[in-house]
Amino acid sequence: MSDAFDYIIVGAGSAGCVLANRLTEDEKATVLLLEYGGTDYGPFIQMPSALAYPMNMERYNWGYETIPEQNLGGRTLEAPRGKVLGGSSSINGMVYVRGHAKDFDTWEQLGAKNWAYKDCLPYFKRMENAHHGQKGWRGTDGPVHITRGNQLNPLYKAFIKAGVQAGYTKTPDYNGERQEGFGQMEMTVWKGRRWSASSAYLYPIMARKNLVIRTGALVDKVLFDDNRAIGIQYQIAGATKIAHARKEVILSAGAFGSPTILQRSGIGDAHQLRSVGIEPKKHLPGVGKNLQDHLELYVQYAVSQPITLNSYLSMFSKTRIALEWLGFKTGLGATNHFESCAFIRSAKGVEYPDVQFHFLPGAISYDGTSAADGDGMQVHVGPNRSKSRGQISILSNNPHDAPQIAFHYMSHEQDWIDFRRAIRLTREVFTQKALKPYTLQELLPGHETQTDAQLDDFIRQHASSAFHPCSTCYMGVEDDPKSVVNNQCQVIGIKALRVVDASIFPQITNGNLNAPSMMVAEKAADMILGKTPLPASIQRPFEHPNWRHSQR
Repeated sequence: MSDAFDYIIVGAGSAGCVLANRLTEDEKATVLLLEYGGTDYGPFIQMPSALAYPMNMERYNWGYETIPEQNLGGRTLEAPRGKVLGGSSSINGMVYVRGHAKDFDTWEQLGAKNWAYKDCLPYFKRMENAHHGQKGWRGTDGPVHITRGNQLNPLYKAFIKAGVQAGYTKTPDYNGERQEGFGQMEMTVWKGRRWSASSAYLYPIMARKNLVIRTGALVDKVLFDDNRAIGIQYQIAGATKIAHARKEVILSAGAFGSPTILQRSGIGDAHQLRSVGIEPKKHLPGVGKNLQDHLELYVQYAVSQPITLNSYLSMFSKTRIALEWLGFKTGLGATNHFESCAFIRSAKGVEYPDVQFHFLPGAISYDGTSAADGDGMQVHVGPNRSKSRGQISILSNNPHDAPQIAFHYMSHEQDWIDFRRAIRLTREVFTQKALKPYTLQELLPGHETQTDAQLDDFIRQHASSAFHPCSTCYMGVEDDPKSVVNNQCQVIGIKALRVVDASIFPQITNGNLNAPSMMVAEKAADMILGKTPLPASIQRPFEHPNWRHSQR
């Protein structure tokens, strides 16, 4: 079977859903959206507090793993990615973080012209429907609903108060003028349900006649006529199909999917491609390189009162929470439980925050498989701008074969310095007066873990991915060997082929990646359609006046 469309989008994730929506606003443009996963209907994936379940289900998760990470004791880490409509936005923790303004200014400095904060802010505003954000800094009529928890648990407010007592500032909106400080965390939850990219962008337009969505479609490679992309070869229901693109092919398969599809298509490091039997089409050595992530661990404390999530882990409690959510979309089932947070600088001389705190009124692993005995609370913490870089490579030309993923975590000495600082700064917050009525002994790392060597051992044994892979299709100037796409998201040296997703980030952003991934697609959609970009913003975000000489 062979059929043709103006645009073919590969991947219905955070970016692909946005593109499908914006490109089909032009009624004359026909769009094919290909997704290997299936529907995201079902209570396990839609209930915010059940976030651990879809991430552990083969139905929704590609189930990737890293190679043994040498600097983490040879451990193999999970690297989940969404295999479902909505992509990873349908299995993530629903935390909404734009990133810091200077992240995007850095993008431009690294070669991504016209991707500075002033250029990106209008697109964040266009996509947002922020229900509690700072006036003038947030969008209020976009498709992405952004809410805050009700903070019924007293630990949420106590954590923020403790941060202020430790000398930090309270921020009213870390997604607004000022990221730095302690405050309420925002989530992509609306009316008690997960509000994924598919909820925001895809389901409202399912009836558009110029959009075709095919699920269960495993993309093999891009097809070419000389140096122009003309279509996609994919597998569906056991058969090989071809779809032709009259205008463009757009890869939005994420930090793992987009570079591996390029590699199977003959675009990448020529030597590596030949080693797996693929004839190079275009030598672009940066494909799959520059892999970045956020590494984190838990700092846990026992709590003296039965008020934490650990008190609700019995089957009876879980059933009661689920029934309330199923009936009314309210209660503990209607939140992701990340309702307080902070962004701080780890040392004087650090220009803008490089440490993020996710506070949780419970002591339990992210995947829900390991909980502390008794009541507890924890902070997920780690450096946000690691200097370590990894890579992803295909091991064969078979799209069913998993790629080799090597993050090379903690391969730079500065990462160890930053991680130790992050742990010690976290401990300082937990010793403040606001948390003393609740805090018992430290559970992790444990009071006996104090020296640099002891902290390094703890990091080596316990650090895990925050599941924020990016930057494997670096966006930069065309004569930079790291670059894979130019500032128009076009694959260098290839016509009619773009990459639009988190893989094009020149540098990882300061926080969770769902929001900037959608923003990138909003901005790229205007480029693809030839529209005039939204006017650059003249708003000036907060910059700590004494960052050179003060840590807080």
